[in-house]
Amino acid sequence: MTAVSSLDELETERLTLRRQCEDDAGVFHRMWTERDERVPAHRRIDADGHPDVQDIAAHIRGQDTSRPGLLTVVLRERREVIGYCGIVWDGDQPELAFELLRAAHNRGYATEAGRAVLDWARAAGYSQLGASVWDWNLASRRALEKLGFHETGVVTKESVHGRSLMTVREL
Repeated sequence: MTAVSSLDELETERLTLRRQCEDDAGVFHRMWTERDERVPAHRRIDADGHPDVQDIAAHIRGQDTSRPGLLTVVLRERREVIGYCGIVWDGDQPELAFELLRAAHNRGYATEAGRAVLDWARAAGYSQLGASVWDWNLASRRALEKLGFHETGVVTKESVHGRSLMTVREL
């Protein structure tokens, strides 16, 4: 890795990507409530209402900050939180991940945020990023394609919810 190792804040023309804070928990909870019913149960609100805002805030407090992670995506003009984008880890393998509120879909924000993270990852010395995506999630698959990811043919998970496909992007 190069000296560019901290993933704390990135800016694009329309977005600021910054470290997550507990105040983001309400918006992240709303994203959980908006998730497609095909998303596996462990990634949706359960019958008891969990995770609730307090659970999500506790998760944010407990995040490992020793390596790059997810950033909160904020509309620069309105200073409005619309989702997250950044790096998640599958063991030692970094993967791009993003999720936005439904109201922020179809405006190019996921692609714009993803491009900023890819630029950071390249400058930080990463040679490749992966990204897993459900086969039915056509919008995310299109965003990943615009970002230069290609499907590898590897299925990382298979269930009644569909197949999770691995994509990869050389940097």
